[in-house]
Amino acid sequence: MTTSAAASRGGAWLLEAPARIFTPEQMSDEHRMIARTTGEFADSEVLPALDALEQKDWSLARTLLKRCGELGLLGVNVPEAYGGVELDEISSLIVSEKIARSASFGATYGAQANLSILPILMFGTDDQKSRYLPGLVAGDLIGAYALSEAGSGSDALSARARADRQPDGSFRLSGEKMWITNGGFADLFIVFAKVDGEHFSAFIVERAFGGVTSGNEEHKMGLHGSSTTPLLLQEVPVPAANLLGDIGRGRKVAFNVLNFGRFKLGAMCLGGCRLAIGESARYAATRRQFGEPIASFGAVRHKLGEMTARTYALEALMFRTAGLIDANLAAADGARELALLAALEEFAVEASIAKIAGSETLDFVVDENVQIHGGNGYVRDYPAERHYRDARVNRIFEGTNEINRLLVPGMLIKRAIKGDLALIPAAKRLLDEVLSPPVLPVDDDGQSPLASEMRAVEAFKKVTILTMGAALQRYGQALTSEQEVVLWLADLAVDTYAAESAVLRAQASSSASDAALHAAAAAAFVCDGVLRVEVTARHVLAALSEGDTLRGNLAALRRLLRLAPASAVPARRLLSDAIVSRGAYIF
Repeated sequence: MTTSAAASRGGAWLLEAPARIFTPEQMSDEHRMIARTTGEFADSEVLPALDALEQKDWSLARTLLKRCGELGLLGVNVPEAYGGVELDEISSLIVSEKIARSASFGATYGAQANLSILPILMFGTDDQKSRYLPGLVAGDLIGAYALSEAGSGSDALSARARADRQPDGSFRLSGEKMWITNGGFADLFIVFAKVDGEHFSAFIVERAFGGVTSGNEEHKMGLHGSSTTPLLLQEVPVPAANLLGDIGRGRKVAFNVLNFGRFKLGAMCLGGCRLAIGESARYAATRRQFGEPIASFGAVRHKLGEMTARTYALEALMFRTAGLIDANLAAADGARELALLAALEEFAVEASIAKIAGSETLDFVVDENVQIHGGNGYVRDYPAERHYRDARVNRIFEGTNEINRLLVPGMLIKRAIKGDLALIPAAKRLLDEVLSPPVLPVDDDGQSPLASEMRAVEAFKKVTILTMGAALQRYGQALTSEQEVVLWLADLAVDTYAAESAVLRAQASSSASDAALHAAAAAAFVCDGVLRVEVTARHVLAALSEGDTLRGNLAALRRLLRLAPASAVPARRLLSDAIVSRGAYIF
């Protein structure tokens, strides 16, 4: 299966005119069948087993992973030669989103399908693929990913685990890894260690090699139904044939796998949002206060509408990114594994945005879900409490959101300096524009759907480009050390990508029967985005300048964001009434 999106470059959306994107509404019959199959599996087999999983029944977890293998859900990205089904990235996104109806099992599944299978698929030798992928794809072998250590979380390259070379070319691994998902029952591990204490490298380590011990289960805030343990390595004998990639190239393995994991985490967060919105809508429709269902109250309608608008934008950017990856895969020559690796590197910026937007949208949605449930949301009798606890870790693993925020502008600026992204010339042109006499905006002729929202998106792009250019001019390559500024620049990029994705999706649905709902979701998101972008940009400019220069920069900002005021209240009410009527997320 392929998408209709044109092959593109990562980050190019910031500079290019809006283009047609892949949207959920364009899913094929096969995509919808995959969604039904995965959703039915989650509803009928995973959710009923949740209490047992939370009691640490890891034999049941293995059985459910085996069922995933039988349904083809573990081999979505794997060629048929190794037992997979090799579908497109849209299908991969759909599976992750539906599996996330159980956050705990979603973590178990992700450690297997994303963090264990993908490293071997993309970096393994033919022999390694033949030995390990069929078992992993079938669910007969359970995998885990061992990167973090007690003293090296975000700073993964400072790992202390060692791999000492032996005279016969094999290795002896020693060290301790932390926060290992599936750690309590995995059969093999993707382990990162420094060869001779110096060269950061990756290895495929079987528990059966000996010297591999799982520590006690961590007592976590959430995800009680997934196994998380330390991993102790004591002189583990690892054959030379189990070196994954080249010595000293472990960074490439680790970070490219994390790119994929970040994107898939965004998909799982999307699934959590959809689930929680449905629960909120049904509860609000039946809970009565002061003689009325709380769904009729403006405060609750605001919450439901905002939850829906933010989820709509997240969904739009997720499917857009999957479409971009698929388009690049379709245009690539050679082995699909290498093409997938190249695509993940190309769209690393978008993967980090997906992780940030996904985890923070889910946090917002599950928090509002608890609030709508009131006291009932704070007790375990209702799932709102579990969703709230389970969601919190998403902002931490696969690279904290702070790390991902540092990566987004960092990667864009690195590409600009190399000349791969024309960011610096664009910033100079924008500076000339804001210094020239103003040009009155062209009024909408009434024919273009969401024209005012698209003008707002264009303004977001200009603000992001201008502030990045100003920050580069002020700090040069030392900008990466100015973390507060970099974090704000990331927020601008995230809001811009999400807002444009939402508007393009709504425009593509302008002739659909529910076009008014699409337009309302995009309009509500953009309306709030105007305020966020302005405040964030003011923070950046204040950090870069002062006095008359700052006043001039703020005047330029006001000029770029000179947009007609709008209220999102009608849009949110329309969305809220629709989800309450349907009792579920409406898109």
